[in-house]
Amino acid sequence: MKAYVDKDTCIGCGLCADLCPSVFHMDDDGLAAAIEGEIPEDAVDCAQDAQQQCPTGAISIE
Repeated sequence: MKAYVDKDTCIGCGLCADLCPSVFHMDDDGLAAAIEGEIPEDAVDCAQDAQQQCPTGAISIE
């Protein structure tokens, strides 16, 4: 599984980085970004939680 952040939709609230720092971080542009590789097995639950709680729906997990 991989996580993606739609930079056009992200508002930079930082919730995803707070909920799942092993997958999401805040970029220099103030918007969220996801790790480039596969989501670590032990982080899948928190990544999915971040996806569900994102206020703009900017996160997708495939």
